[in-house]
Amino acid sequence: MALKLASALNGVIINADALQVYSNWRILTARPSVEDQLLAQHFLYGHIQKTAGYSVGIWLREVSQLIENENIIPIIVGGTGLYLSALTNGLSEIPPVPDSIRQMGNEIRITQGGPAFLQHLEQQDPETLRRLDKSNPARLQRAWEVLEATGKGLAYWHARPAPPILPLESTMPITLNWHPDELKARIDTRFDAMMASGAITECETALREGFDPDLPSGRAIGAREIISALEGKISMQEAVAKAKILTRQFAKRQRSWFRSKMKDWHEIKLPDNESINELVHSAKLQFR
Repeated sequence: MALKLASALNGVIINADALQVYSNWRILTARPSVEDQLLAQHFLYGHIQKTAGYSVGIWLREVSQLIENENIIPIIVGGTGLYLSALTNGLSEIPPVPDSIRQMGNEIRITQGGPAFLQHLEQQDPETLRRLDKSNPARLQRAWEVLEATGKGLAYWHARPAPPILPLESTMPITLNWHPDELKARIDTRFDAMMASGAITECETALREGFDPDLPSGRAIGAREIISALEGKISMQEAVAKAKILTRQFAKRQRSWFRSKMKDWHEIKLPDNESINELVHSAKLQFR
């Protein structure tokens, strides 16, 4: 759909997926193929090194710089609901975290893990903690860093959003959704295709270069599982089965996000090529 829109509008495709930004994952994050990228201009794909931090705030700054160019029509495609909501609803302007505090957070995560942050937040910032995935050390570390740096928790800052870069009414917001049963089969087929097209080689490279599952880039679904198989901890068959389950669970969370945060977006229930073609026609009338 994005390629059809880019062709019809002479537009550019901008990534809104938190993991497709990383240079070390092309296959496991299903970044656009080289062939697809030759059909239209693509931005914010694979431009971040695996050890670098990345956030919705950084993404918003990068998108803002791109869409300041009035000569382009942006077609923003993603995956990460928080990015799309922040773009169209606004994001809190959290003060930057000093490098010294971030380094301290890294040391705590490496030596003590997520429970250290969890204990601190339970005592000092329970409101933020209620909104976090308590099993995600990176999210816990971020909440701890903001509290240490500003004296106020993420929940405080999130309650004070800045104006949106692209107000929803100035866009054509679309969600694409499959029936869960069809989606399950598509996820299984897609993961098998990723395995056949080089996912193992991609993970072998990550393991050889020092894979850190606690880095933001380490959250690529399937990476931990395949690397565990390469290390002999589980079989590759077990790794693939677990990765498929994790992908289905992730897709379920995405659908929940669509329902709760994107109620005002137009939904296309796939497969529906007729509706997609109608959407492309409407976009030509609205944006050309």
